[in-house]
Order: sequence, then structure tokens, then C-alpha cells
Amino acid sequence: MPQDGASDTSAAQAQVTALLDAAPMHVLFEGWSDAALRAAAMDADVPIAVARALFPRSGIDLAVAHHKRGDAQLAAQLAAGDLSNMKIRERIAHAVKTRIEGAGGQDIVRAASVLFALPQHSAEGARLIWGTADTIWTALGDPSDDFNWYSKRAVLSAVYSATLLYWFGDQSEDSQETWDFLDRRIENVMQFEKTKAQIRNNDTLMSVLKRPLSILNVVKAPQASGPPPSGPFGGWMGNAP
Repeated sequence: MPQDGASDTSAAQAQVTALLDAAPMHVLFEGWSDAALRAAAMDADVPIAVARALFPRSGIDLAVAHHKRGDAQLAAQLAAGDLSNMKIRERIAHAVKTRIEGAGGQDIVRAASVLFALPQHSAEGARLIWGTADTIWTALGDPSDDFNWYSKRAVLSAVYSATLLYWFGDQSEDSQETWDFLDRRIENVMQFEKTKAQIRNNDTLMSVLKRPLSILNVVKAPQASGPPPSGPFGGWMGNAP
């Protein structure tokens, strides 16, 4: 029985892969929709009933799976590469650029952005962007386990989203204007981090801020990487009493 179960799981994974491979060419014309799923199922020789069982919400589940597969591929690429000679800002820029270039093209990503801009899907879209930021920081060996764990991912989510929007309208050769834009956004973040460091090194200012900042002492990173907290402090308090 376990062997049959393993075989079924392997077959399902193969079908998911086949559907994700076949979907993009249809998304160009149909968007991330049931029509795209049906066309992909036909191309991949997967029964439509099986395809709908694998993607119960049809196009939205297909788009989510496509995005998550992109994150997994990015993690594998970063793990296989040697980034030791890069500064942290260069590593971040390299990771964001790699993720965007591997996303399937502007039209594919734009279609997903339109879908996740809908009110009923916006929260899920935000979780996916957060997941990409988490993938990048985790792959780069982020050691933070406190409030910085959240702030780094929140800031990178904003940088990634802004870069995507810029990329949608970029017609420059090899999207060079987008990568220049990305470098400027990361430079802004580095300046912010520099300001934070200066504040931490200012004993007088820190004495004033000690009590307001004390709440951050109980903020802990989750035990495993994942989505942002569901509420103002949902999932943030770690093992604090």
C-alpha cells in the first residue's frame, strides 16, 4: 500500500509539472483562467477532471503553483551558485533579477498581477510576494531571528513589487533600465539600514527610545520560513510568555 501511495503521488507530481509546463503559452491568450487550464490539460494529455482535481480553483491555483515553482527554482539556482565574492546588495540584486528573468516573460507575469490585483485574490498575491522575499533571504543565509526577520522581508517585498511594475513597462535592451531601477531601490534600502545603525550607535537617542522599542524584544521569527503573520502580532511573539 505505501508503494501504491508513493506511485500515486509521483504520478500526480508529474501531471502537475506537465500542466505547468504547458500552461504559459495558453496564458498569453487566455490569462490565468479555466480556459488556460483546459488547454494545458489537452496539451499535456491530462484528463480535465484530473487537472481540476489538481487545481480546484482552476486558473488561480495554476497561477499560484507557477509562482511557487519559480521560487523553488530560484532557491535551487542560488544554492548552486557561488555568491561569496558579492556584496550583500549585489546578492539581493542578483536574486531579484534571476527571479524576474525566470518568471516566464512580461505577459505571463502581467497576467498574474492582474489576477492577484482583484480584491478576492489580493491577500494571496501579497503572500506570494512575501514568499519570494523569504525565499531570497533564506537562500542568502539571513541569520536574523527577531523583528529584523520580518522587516527584511517586508522591505524586499516592496522592492520586488516595485521592480516588477517598472519591468512591465521597460522596453530597454535586456531590461537594463529595470536593473538600474532595482539597483537604486536597493541603494535606498542600504541608506535606510545605515541610518538605523547610526541610531543604534547613538546612546542618547537609544536611551530615549529604549521603552518604545522594548516591545520588539519579544518579536521572534517563526520556527520555519513561511507567509507573513495573519494579524498585527499574529505569529510574531515566538515563545514569549
